[in-house]
Amino acid sequence: MLTLTDKAKEVLDQHFEAKEKEPIRIYIASACSGTRLALGIDAAKDGDETINLEGYDFVIDKELLEQAKPMEIDLTPMGIEISSSLVFEKSESGCGSCCGGCG
Repeated sequence: MLTLTDKAKEVLDQHFEAKEKEPIRIYIASACSGTRLALGIDAAKDGDETINLEGYDFVIDKELLEQAKPMEIDLTPMGIEISSSLVFEKSESGCGSCCGGCG
């Protein structure tokens, strides 16, 4: 359903080293490079599923979880990324309407 690689866990451990661990939301984010799954600090809400992995609570909307599973949180050269069964369209130019400076 949801896995966390050792490399991604190391990054989370470093981030929370001097802080209290907070719930981490998995959500759909839109950016200049396209739509993707992302992580952010956020409390669980009605309609969320909470999954505990390696001492971290990941929260995700139940419908999104059903659509996206299986998911893997991993560290890549671009940072932490979430792979899933969802297919998102990528911006061809790497610059979508949110950039405002393409031309």
